[in-house]
Amino acid sequence: MRLVSLTASNTEILWALGALDWLVGVDDHSDFPEEVRRLPKVGPDLNVDLDKVEALRPDLVLASLSVPGMEKVVEGLQRRRIPHLVLDPESLEDVFQDILTVAEALGLPHRGRQAVGAMRYTMAQARRGLPRFARPPRVLVEWWPKPVIAAGKRSWVTGMLAFLGAENALKDPVRSRPLREEELEELAPEVWVLSWCGARRTRLEVALRRPLRAPALEAGRVYAIPEAYLGRPGPRLAEGVRRLADVLILAGV
Repeated sequence: MRLVSLTASNTEILWALGALDWLVGVDDHSDFPEEVRRLPKVGPDLNVDLDKVEALRPDLVLASLSVPGMEKVVEGLQRRRIPHLVLDPESLEDVFQDILTVAEALGLPHRGRQAVGAMRYTMAQARRGLPRFARPPRVLVEWWPKPVIAAGKRSWVTGMLAFLGAENALKDPVRSRPLREEELEELAPEVWVLSWCGARRTRLEVALRRPLRAPALEAGRVYAIPEAYLGRPGPRLAEGVRRLADVLILAGV
């Protein structure tokens, strides 16, 4: 089977399923595991070159609406009648189901169950090291600094935090949204996690210098977790849960 992945998260799902040998092309942002860097590139996820995709003669293209704006790419796949599978996860359970769905489409259902089982095991191990919280600490996960864009309730981040006994500070029923300074103060996050999407480097001082009245900033409880572990709805979210657990321990909330 010849596969093309249009998002880093989908590429990593194929890695978890042991299906990299079938991968013949990836988007420009796919960078894990190392061997996918040598594969033909079909452009950035929001500006995929469909001529390049078609030239690779794929049996299946994996797209994802977790990348805002990919709807236009999917429409192009439909117009060209290129076989494709579109994932659209919101919750952590959606991510687990997507892995099972891709595995089923590839005729590898047993590998899908193994991959999800491995994620759940890693997450359970991370939770074992946590203290019992008197109440769930409020955690804000920031996707972008200017303006501050944070993960909302309809994000897998909510499930990751809940698994650890914490809560998402932004309870709005959205995947993410920009926040004004006064809104950030009202949310009063006790822990602030920076996980900037598409940024080469995360600078803690950007958040720490904000003139806001928020418990996390006042106490210096600001931490960075690479976007690869929080922003990509795939198998590495399990490592993201482990890193969030480490943050909660460091924060001492």
